Amino acid sequence: MTVAPASPGARLRARLATGELLVLPGAPNALTARVIEDCGFDAAYVTGAGVANTFLGVADIGLLSVGELVDHVAAMAAAVALPLVVDADTGFGGPLNVARTVRSLERAGAAAIQLEDQTFPKRCGHFAGTEVVPRQEMLGKLRAAVDARESADLVIVARTDARAGHGLDEACERANGYREAGADVLFVEALRSVAEVEEVPRRVPGPLLVNLVEGGVTPALPAARLEALGYSIALHANLALLASVGAMQAVLGELRASREVTETRGVLASWEERQRLVRRQELDDLGARYEPGPAEPGSAGAGAVP
Repeated sequence: MTVAPASPGARLRARLATGELLVLPGAPNALTARVIEDCGFDAAYVTGAGVANTFLGVADIGLLSVGELVDHVAAMAAAVALPLVVDADTGFGGPLNVARTVRSLERAGAAAIQLEDQTFPKRCGHFAGTEVVPRQEMLGKLRAAVDARESADLVIVARTDARAGHGLDEACERANGYREAGADVLFVEALRSVAEVEEVPRRVPGPLLVNLVEGGVTPALPAARLEALGYSIALHANLALLASVGAMQAVLGELRASREVTETRGVLASWEERQRLVRRQELDDLGARYEPGPAEPGSAGAGAVP
């Protein structure tokens, strides 16, 4: 009897149940997800900001469509075995839109779907000027998301951006309400100090996610400290994208200035490494299985007239 493999959501839940902090890098595309998997991480985060930046070349201000996100998730899920935590922004509308978004992303291969309580169009939580919808509106969206799941294994992550405009008390109250509405993981965005990072686990029972944005407003604490505080996930949504942009600027700047590249150690992957990551040999071998064999004498392939 063949045993069906565990769903992406079930694998993510099992990983979270270990109690060990999940260090979660962000991936804006399938190749980055492949690199994350190759480096040995246990999951990857499909960053809405990163997809908007790389696919559209625009800031994280709500311009990405649900169809574009679903297509990206499907491509990434096909490329890796890692559970994918998908940033679905505000859910692309009201409760019925959220339900459709959840179903579409789950079918595309998401292990978890993150929803936030910002108004639309949303903005990066570390930008100025974020605002949130009324608490009851977000509760309705979360209930719709929970009911829309085809599998109870799918993880719902509820993010609140209330800290920026309404303070930590409101943010913690919202997070606790979102747990009661059925959210599996809680995420208080844009904490402003070490004291706030330490305070949230005291006031909001986990599982908890903390977002460590390089250049953002939340201070980075060591992973061991975050784990001891009770956080389940440490998100590094932008790290890989920032690293790739920095490397591109370095080598392209040199090429533009000198018309050649003379120093690439530690910046460029080798040709062979690139082909390994995109599984060229595996695909060549697979294609060879279906290539026609040597043409037989007298066959059309040997030049015979049919």
